[in-house]
Amino acid sequence: MLEIKLIQRGFQENLVLIPGWAADYRIFDSLGLSYNYLAPVKFSPLNFAAELKTRLDEYAVEKVSLLGWSMGGFLACDFAAASPERVDELILLSVREKFEQGYLQEITEKIRKNKRAWLYKFYLGCFSKSDFEGRSYFKKELLKDYVDGISLGELVNGLGYLSKAKIDTGALTRIKKIRIFHGESDAVAPVEEAGKISSCLPQAEFISLPNLGHIIFLNKRFKAAFYG
Repeated sequence: MLEIKLIQRGFQENLVLIPGWAADYRIFDSLGLSYNYLAPVKFSPLNFAAELKTRLDEYAVEKVSLLGWSMGGFLACDFAAASPERVDELILLSVREKFEQGYLQEITEKIRKNKRAWLYKFYLGCFSKSDFEGRSYFKKELLKDYVDGISLGELVNGLGYLSKAKIDTGALTRIKKIRIFHGESDAVAPVEEAGKISSCLPQAEFISLPNLGHIIFLNKRFKAAFYG
């Protein structure tokens, strides 16, 4: 069941923060955007859209913006497609149209053999070589907790969702405002694929960030681009 925390920060608009695979809401702690936050503290990607709608009803929140990073981008699109009337803006970070089955199967096999070692390498590979700011923050604040604390079952569950997930641009035609941010040095989700998604959405703005990798939002240049 989805557990979501409403964080009142003194702003008028509400933003749902949806983390990616092998991460949780804490990855957004340094974001500093001008919204109240709705942060999933416990969730499964399965049935996310329906459960989010239920939680919003419980909080009496009528409309939200959605910020989905990586796997969270698929989940944000799931909700936007199902409940477009409740979406102010759809913000997608480091997304791709879909993941290849062979790639996901390879990850499954490797984390079953040595989850900790594979995750350590994966996380650090989510940053470009020049993004010292983002990488150092992650290593100090999150790396150990994520490597030790995220269970194999949670990881496999997420990979199962990703094996079926696909961004259907045709289902997003009723979303009036869409922004897609992507690092040009993303080794997980090629920037060209994100550009292709954007080109199918006339209402979308595509913002590419040079010299940033898959985790783009721990670098101050992301916030500058967000409000640029």
